[in-house]
Amino acid sequence: MAHHGDPPEGPADNSASGGEDEYRSLVFDESFVRAARLQEFSAQERMGEHAHAVRSLPGRTFRTGSRAALVLVVLIALAFGTAVFMGFRHPYQAPVARRAEPLRMTFVPLAPLGVVPPGTPDGLFASSPAAHYPTGAAGISPPVARRTDNFAESQVVAALATVKNYLVASSLDPDVLGGNTVRPVESLLDPDQMVQFERSMNEPYDDGQHAATGWLVRFDPAVVAPAPDIRVRGTLRYAEVGADALEVRSDHTFTYALRPAVSGPQQADGASLFTVRRELRFRLDREDLRLGRLEVRTSYVQAGPQSCTADTSGALRPLLAGRRAVSRGPAGTDPYETGRPTAALCGTLEISSPPARTPAAPRGPQGSATPGTPASRP
Repeated sequence: MAHHGDPPEGPADNSASGGEDEYRSLVFDESFVRAARLQEFSAQERMGEHAHAVRSLPGRTFRTGSRAALVLVVLIALAFGTAVFMGFRHPYQAPVARRAEPLRMTFVPLAPLGVVPPGTPDGLFASSPAAHYPTGAAGISPPVARRTDNFAESQVVAALATVKNYLVASSLDPDVLGGNTVRPVESLLDPDQMVQFERSMNEPYDDGQHAATGWLVRFDPAVVAPAPDIRVRGTLRYAEVGADALEVRSDHTFTYALRPAVSGPQQADGASLFTVRRELRFRLDREDLRLGRLEVRTSYVQAGPQSCTADTSGALRPLLAGRRAVSRGPAGTDPYETGRPTAALCGTLEISSPPARTPAAPRGPQGSATPGTPASRP
C-alpha cells in the first residue's frame, strides 16, 4: 500500500525510509545553492588525528650534509699526508743546494833583470811581443760553442759570455783599473763569494784568499796612470764538471802602457809596459747560467815588472821607466810563526831588460821567462 506523497508506481527501491522522510520537505532554492561555499581540505586535514602517525625527521638533511663534509675533509687530509710522505720517501729528490767555495789565489810578482826601459806607448808596443795582440775586449775571443752531454749549445754560449764579461770588467774597465769602483766585478759573482770579495777589497791581505789582485787588476792611482790602449791575447776552454755545472778556464796576457801619475809636464818617452798574465778557473751551475753570474774557483796571476818585496795584495806596484827591482829576494816564511800565512813567490821578467841581453836560464823556484813573456810558474 502506497504512502501519502509516494509516486503512483510506489516508492523507489533506493529511497530512504524511516526517520529520513522528514527531510523530504526541505527545498533548497537556487540562491541558497549559489551562496553555498565549497572548501577542499588538505591531505593532513583529511587525516585528522592520524597526522602524527608518521615520524618526521626534520634534521636529517643537515646531519647528512655535515657528515659528507667531514668525510671529504678526512679524504683530503689523507691525500695530503700521503703526498708529503711520498715526497720524503722519493728516491729521486732534488739535490741539496751547493754553496760556492772560497776563491784560492796565487800571485807571483815578476822582477826585471835590469832597468825598466822607457819609451812611448806606440814604440814600446811595436818592439814587444804584444805588437800584434788585439786591443781590449777583442783579444778575449770565446771558442766555438757546442752542446755537451747535459748542456745545450745556448747554455755553453751563456757561460762563455759571462766569463768574458768578468774578464773585461776585472782587467779592462778603466774605473776598476784606477781603483774607483769594484761594482762591475762584484755584480758578476755568486752571492756565496760576496763576503770573501768584500773583505779582499776592504782588508786586502796576501794569505792566498784575501788579496784584491786575485779578483781583479788594480793600480794605485796615486802612482801610475794606465793608457787606454791595452793589448790582450789568450784562450778560453770549457768542459762539464758533472751533470749540473760547466767549468771554464781562461788564460790571458794583458799588456798595459803606464805613465807616472804626477802633476806637471811629462816626458813623451816616459811610458813603460806592464804585463799581467791571469789564469782563472770558473764554475757555473744552472742557476748561474740563468742569472748571468759565476763562481771564481782559482786565480793564478803573474805580473811585472815589480819588486819581489812589494805588497801587491791591495793593488799592483809597477816599476816605472828607469827603475830597477830591489836586489834582495822575497820575504821568507817562518813555518813556526802563527797567524795568517804570506806568499813568498817571485819570478823573473825579461821584457824590461835591454834588448841585446840573452835570456837567462831557469833558476830553481824563481824560474825565468822568455823575452817579452811572464815567467813560467815557479
